[in-house]
Amino acid sequence: MPRIAIIGAGITGVTSAYVLRKQGYDVSVYDRQRYPAMETSYANGGQLSASNAEVWNSAATVLKGLRWLGRSNAPLLLNPRLSWHKYSWLLQFMRQIPNHRRNTIATTRLAIEARQHLYDMAEAEGIDFDLERRGILHIYHDAASFEAARRGNELLREGGLERYAVTPEEARDIEPALQTACHAGFYTPSDATGDIHKFTRGLAQACERLGVRFVQDADVAAIAADGTGYALDLADTDGGDDRHQADAVVVCAGAASRRFARQLGDTVNIYPVKGYSISVHLDDAASREAAPRVSLLDEAAKIVTSRLGDRFRVAGTAEFNGYNLDIRAERVQPLVDWTRRHFPGVRTARVVPWCGLRPMTPDMMPRVGPGKRPGVFYNTGHGHLGWTLSAATAQLLAASVGERLRPH
Repeated sequence: MPRIAIIGAGITGVTSAYVLRKQGYDVSVYDRQRYPAMETSYANGGQLSASNAEVWNSAATVLKGLRWLGRSNAPLLLNPRLSWHKYSWLLQFMRQIPNHRRNTIATTRLAIEARQHLYDMAEAEGIDFDLERRGILHIYHDAASFEAARRGNELLREGGLERYAVTPEEARDIEPALQTACHAGFYTPSDATGDIHKFTRGLAQACERLGVRFVQDADVAAIAADGTGYALDLADTDGGDDRHQADAVVVCAGAASRRFARQLGDTVNIYPVKGYSISVHLDDAASREAAPRVSLLDEAAKIVTSRLGDRFRVAGTAEFNGYNLDIRAERVQPLVDWTRRHFPGVRTARVVPWCGLRPMTPDMMPRVGPGKRPGVFYNTGHGHLGWTLSAATAQLLAASVGERLRPH
């Protein structure tokens, strides 16, 4: 069988490796970190959320972004510094507004399909990843935002999602720990949450048992066709070069995918949109009792939550600031403040902040399938839905690989 090199050991790279290996391919995974799932797949919001499948390309999103300009604690932050990549990406983003309906419905369908694939992987390999199948509750604090959400909800339902409106009283019945007032909500009982890092590491171990080779601490400096396939040049820590051969290459490198695509003759317009999270450690019984079990999304604050065992994950914000991984106090503090305001019984004495770069395409749709050159494939650009979509896009990738690499 063909030798396939996968670039990236995050959620998309590892799910791709698992599915391709199950189909009999000789798979090696290359990643610049020492262990799998150490970058964007480390501490995200935790939501497996078909209910969050509405793409951001809308006039309302653009208007909100303009209103938030200049606010350091705004849910969306744009560094105004001149950057051709950033502003050309934003222009293409706005050009995709007419495709909002089509792309939202397609993303919803893909997210629903992905659930069962992920559950099947976890069950087959015995992976414990703090799964909570209690649904996701979206809360709205005023009538205008709720009515706007109702229009988006019609698209989600058209995509096949069971999601229904709830009153403030019904919202508190769904999650009794939620005591602060809200205008109304939407509840998606089929959504879930889980620890992306635990799942990805567990699936990577399963891949190794199946014969997948993981090459960690491997900074891929260059990829080039060499006549018989592709040569991957790894940057050696001693200053030398280490070359690996493959018959085909799959790029699952998150925000770095754009750079690898250029080397392979393709244009994959991915911009790194930074998101932040905090993990609140529930070290006492009172905090564990006060923290919600049902996953929440606060529309006004653009904050999501997940209960991961004895941790409470709170995540949010979108920051357009290039390839920047600085954890900024003024971006983390709103997450802590939100936790204290809505769940005052949760002690925030031990809070671990984190940030990651979401790999976003202008149309908010993942890039899955072949490149221009034979033997080049992509499974990348999932944006804020990598955890939600990856188990399905791995299946799409494998189908594309099978069409082009298997003998006919």
